Amino acid sequence: MPAAAADLGGSCCADLEERVAELEATTARKGNRKVSLTISGWVSESVTWWDDGHESNAYVGTNPVEQSRFRFVGEAKIDKDWSAGYVLEVGVWGGNGGKFDQNNPDGASGANSLVIRKSSWFLKNKDYGKVTVGQDSTATYHLLDDADTTLTRNFYDAEGPPDYVQSFLLRDKAGNPVGANLKWGDALRGFNNSTPGDDGRRNIVRYDSPTFAGFNVATAWGEDDIWDVALMYKGEVGDFSYNARAGYGQSTDGASTPCHGSSTAADDALNCEWWGISGFIQHSPTGLFVYGGYGKQHDGSNNPIVDANILEKDSTTWFVQGGVEKKWIPLGKTNIFGAYRHDDAGSNVSNTGAIKTQGADINFWAVGAAQNIEAAETTLYLFYQHVDGDVTVGTNTSATDLSAMQQVVGGVKINF
Repeated sequence: MPAAAADLGGSCCADLEERVAELEATTARKGNRKVSLTISGWVSESVTWWDDGHESNAYVGTNPVEQSRFRFVGEAKIDKDWSAGYVLEVGVWGGNGGKFDQNNPDGASGANSLVIRKSSWFLKNKDYGKVTVGQDSTATYHLLDDADTTLTRNFYDAEGPPDYVQSFLLRDKAGNPVGANLKWGDALRGFNNSTPGDDGRRNIVRYDSPTFAGFNVATAWGEDDIWDVALMYKGEVGDFSYNARAGYGQSTDGASTPCHGSSTAADDALNCEWWGISGFIQHSPTGLFVYGGYGKQHDGSNNPIVDANILEKDSTTWFVQGGVEKKWIPLGKTNIFGAYRHDDAGSNVSNTGAIKTQGADINFWAVGAAQNIEAAETTLYLFYQHVDGDVTVGTNTSATDLSAMQQVVGGVKINF
């Protein structure tokens, strides 16, 4: 016999239909069902207290090491071996923590703005590797940073020390401005976040090989003209985990890689090279780790007038960071660390060869801690940083001792 449905009244499904209609009206949609879509990112905001020996203050803004961002990643399977996809990543600045100075609590530029970090497509094969085209990471992007696999990577990686100070004005011991209002970033060198050995995100074609025995290779070319190559390794032996990378790059593009001058007034005869190596080792049972690296940048110009004024063509940095990271409490891993970085910076000249600085010796040291909260995908961090050194300005015959910069930075990074 046919079954008869129970009579639940004429409005049995009205509430359900209303709820479905509401969800359809408020849900983010994809353009098609063939390409997957993943939305992710994080918010990273911090409070920075600083003291340059003559003035002090506290600012609130977006952390410059791992800027707030949102990312769209899509991928579609072509067959069992091939896939294609895209990456769109947009950075978000509240207060621009990378542009803080003594006179600008929101940052000298870039506050309350968006920036296109990545816009690229890729084609991938499990046996042959991956090709990426568009604005994306070069092979030596974060060459010194990404060896670190602990919580410090979120707020104090290899580029972290200068990120927090590079826009602050230099002061001598008496509190006077140095040169023509020079900044820490003028004394330091390295075209990417004042760190020799690292490149950045560029408009490039990049190839990543498959991983074999823990090793893989990446190489990239683009702009006018930049090329670089990197070798990476990740593995475990017994109770120890390892992560290492090394790379080399070269550029004649003074706009996107201004080893001297600036992106708005580039030396068209630029000849810039950089290389670096970094490594990380951690003892899994105890959580003890050591992370360090070395980077070098060679700055030159095929314009003989400019080249003659680059008195010190090599800029180097080396750093070491040690600590312990372990899950001692149910919330998540705890990290306690100390770090030291030394920069022997070369000359800083304009695109016409005007000498800003002949060279500088800068020291950074820091201590801090971080706590991960697994249930909320959140990391809390707090550290103290001290920066000092000397710089030789213009055509001076002796170096100027700098008033030390002290900072305490605390913040939170929340992933989504």
